[in-house]
Amino acid sequence: MEQVPAKKERRLTLVLGLATLIAAFGSSFQYGYNVAVINSPAQFMKTFYNKTYYERNNDYMDEFALTLLWSVSVSMFPFGGFVGSLMVGPLVNNFGRKGTLLFNNIFSIVPAVLMGCSKVAGSFEMIILSRLLVGICAGLSSNVVPMYLGELAPKNLRGGLGVVPQLFITIGILVAQIFGLRSLLASEEGWPILLGVTGVPAALQLLLLPFFPESPRYLLIQKKDEVAAQTALKRLRGWDDVGPEMEEIRQEDEAERAVGFVSVLKLFRTRSLRWQVISVIVLMGGQQLSGVNAIYYYADQIYLSAGVKENDVQYVTVGTGAVNVLMTVCAVFVVELLGRRFLLLLGFSVCFTACCVLTVALALQDTISWMPYVSIACIIAYVVGHALGPSPVPAVLITETFLQSSRPAAFMVGGSVHWLSNFTVGLIFPFVQVGLGAYSFVIFGVICLLTTIYTFLVVPETKAKTFIEINQIFTKMNKVSEVRPEKEELEEFPPSTRGQ
Repeated sequence: MEQVPAKKERRLTLVLGLATLIAAFGSSFQYGYNVAVINSPAQFMKTFYNKTYYERNNDYMDEFALTLLWSVSVSMFPFGGFVGSLMVGPLVNNFGRKGTLLFNNIFSIVPAVLMGCSKVAGSFEMIILSRLLVGICAGLSSNVVPMYLGELAPKNLRGGLGVVPQLFITIGILVAQIFGLRSLLASEEGWPILLGVTGVPAALQLLLLPFFPESPRYLLIQKKDEVAAQTALKRLRGWDDVGPEMEEIRQEDEAERAVGFVSVLKLFRTRSLRWQVISVIVLMGGQQLSGVNAIYYYADQIYLSAGVKENDVQYVTVGTGAVNVLMTVCAVFVVELLGRRFLLLLGFSVCFTACCVLTVALALQDTISWMPYVSIACIIAYVVGHALGPSPVPAVLITETFLQSSRPAAFMVGGSVHWLSNFTVGLIFPFVQVGLGAYSFVIFGVICLLTTIYTFLVVPETKAKTFIEINQIFTKMNKVSEVRPEKEELEEFPPSTRGQ
């Protein structure tokens, strides 16, 4: 009789599968879409900015003012992401995980309407404001979706479902690249529609997500509603015997009762969370500072300098986006098989190697005729490596290495590092590229290498472990087993919690 739940636990039920798809499509997809959507129509939008300025002032903007205005339009998105990350803790603690995702749709539907109407209204300010709002939407969704799915999933599916948000980010990037082809919506008439499409997934999520359960962990630990938590678990698992899992959540609740809500300040002060916090900062910083956004923001220039014809660049960029989606699909299936730690080590190592070879290839491309092809191969290899580990795994690890009371604060820290690093790379890389030329990827290579070394030395494997078992690993690393529980997040747990 004991074996039945264990076998069933491995099953992906319809309710859990649909909740995952709706949450990821409605939220994560938009993050990816808005990262890439502004690249293709850039020239048409700059013309619109200048034309609007002329209609108001009877004069055109100078080149510096136009470039500055465009930089602000691009960088408002990661800045909004940073603002969104700071809102994660208060929102998920007050509205719940599902409630926050539903509330977050405001930050997508409103800017979608504004961007769609900006040309008719003759206002580039509407675009800049909208980029800030969709950035807030992305900042919230990039933190809340992995948290929500990580808390819905049984431990044996947590890694796979935790990678799904990243999969939808890559699909969003690819869809934006396809819609942004000059033959489709990257035109003088089409760009407002291209920008406004982001509201469609949000509207679908607003209609469908209310029919799915809230996180059982949130319902039991924070809302103290045992009946609602049990009902949600039964719907998610597809069977009635959810006793062992409820018991595990209860024990997590008891362990944390002395702690209460963990603020960001308390997160940094708590000794039993030291290595978890350092790991989040290193992995999130490594994820963004390793150069992935330099590849996406400036892929066109890299391909042009690698010798691709100007008219063919857009198709090569779409091809790169397709490779990214394909490798993230692979990550969904292998994260439980190979483990989080292995994928991080493999991914960052591949990125490090690609950066080293790309530096040599770009330095030699004027002297050796076939070097441009090596450059393109390096970019594709880099995208493959990043899609396997550095892109999807850090958010999964934040969910797994923190318990309920500290998880929102951990996502706020991780999200802030993520978006500030993203903003920094977007702002600084063009200047680095001018200053260092072919050697700009050396910096990213060094960051990949340092992150690989840190992962090898510090980050433990978390696959197929309960949140409590993972926390016990870090309790030993942080050397806090003798510290009084009211000062720390978790004491050692009895072995009865294992193997459920």
